[in-house]
Amino acid sequence: MSDRYMQIMQSPMGQKVIASLGLPVPPSLERAEGPWQNEALKGTSVLFGAAAGGKLLETCLKTLNSSGADVFVPTKSAGLEDIKSAASSNTIPVRATTEEDESKFSALVFDASGISTAQGMSEIHAFFNPNVRRLKKNGRIIILGRTPESAANPEDAAAMRGLEGVVRSLAKELGKKGITAQHFYVEPGAETRAEAAIRFFLSRSSAFITGQALRITGLATGEANGPWEAALKGKVVVVTGAARGIGAGIAEVMAREGAKVICLDRPGEEESLQKVADAIQGEVLAVDITDPKAGDTIADYCKKQHKGLDVIVHNAGVTRDKTMARMSAEWWNMVLEINLAAIARVNEKLLADKIINKGGRIVCVSSISGIAGNMGQTNYSASKAGLIGYVAALSQQVAEQGITVNAVAPGFIETQMTAAIPFAIREVGRRFNSLSQGGLPVDVAEAITFFSSPGAVGATGNVLRVCGQNMLGA
Repeated sequence: MSDRYMQIMQSPMGQKVIASLGLPVPPSLERAEGPWQNEALKGTSVLFGAAAGGKLLETCLKTLNSSGADVFVPTKSAGLEDIKSAASSNTIPVRATTEEDESKFSALVFDASGISTAQGMSEIHAFFNPNVRRLKKNGRIIILGRTPESAANPEDAAAMRGLEGVVRSLAKELGKKGITAQHFYVEPGAETRAEAAIRFFLSRSSAFITGQALRITGLATGEANGPWEAALKGKVVVVTGAARGIGAGIAEVMAREGAKVICLDRPGEEESLQKVADAIQGEVLAVDITDPKAGDTIADYCKKQHKGLDVIVHNAGVTRDKTMARMSAEWWNMVLEINLAAIARVNEKLLADKIINKGGRIVCVSSISGIAGNMGQTNYSASKAGLIGYVAALSQQVAEQGITVNAVAPGFIETQMTAAIPFAIREVGRRFNSLSQGGLPVDVAEAITFFSSPGAVGATGNVLRVCGQNMLGA
């Protein structure tokens, strides 16, 4: 669906009118044009800083170096000597830069894991204050810290939680330039597991994700190594609701990364489903997920055709909107059944029969509505909020099998469904985020592919909002 506002903005006259009225000016986002690359950041420049005593130096430096980035270090960084030592011991080239240097950077990365007091947070200001102006359009910011639960004392925990506030505010300040900012909570012992997240969120694949906090833990068993090229090569993936929109976008990106994709949707959607499958050399499976036997059908198919399943993406869902006073029991039950209960039943069957392979991935599509609520969507919001609770609990249960469980929560995404929204409401939905525009199905698909990748074993139990950082509820 085209965004006429952004089309108007491309013309000189349109720019003048928009500027004179004080309307938001959406940045032109740079998205990935192909598969992940082993050296995805080749040719980019990254300014890396750290607080004294940082515990994530080696992981950051090794990841930046192996991704092909040119790494620079500010001479006034409190952790300069620690960075130099880590770089030297790992033979990683870094170059010093001063505040007077006019060079621009593609990303700013800061290891804040050494901060343990409120006063110590001054090191955040010391790094970003002089350097944030040196960030290019569509640049990236990542701040890494420890999980508050692992803190030695309340003040330490406060400092680590404070980093999230910094990131959310930076994302809102810099979104007008297409710049995104993220924060990683890295559990002690899970340092090397942060590599996949660093790679993904510094890449153009994360263009519509900003102001988010991701937890990296040692909960799920397994290695955190790539591959970083064709990340899903040889993997078998089921995508529900794949006939159109976001589901079709997920199937396409999964196939791009080398997966064999089983495109699943309800009976009656075979024609659309076949078009999606043909385009990616995938397979078609027509199943009504609300059928009590849906789990058996999926399990039997995956076992017979592929001897198992590596990833299942629960994308299928419906809306039936009415205010609570006007909502029928039929609509309430339908939405909860399709969006939540059916997912739980299918997973229960696949896990019980060990159809999902060791080291597998379960990704559920939630919604911003499940986080912030939405007028006229009590049923939908209940189902999507319930999905978030389900992901948190299930991730604990299957961790010993190396299976991760995560959710993505899309905001306003340009699809046939959002095209049907009345114009005024649609425009508010598009502009009411830090990037002042709607996302695309590929943005959701990229996030799901990240969670599905072998390297993302450290990310489980997360809810990642793909919303351009909604101004409310995100």
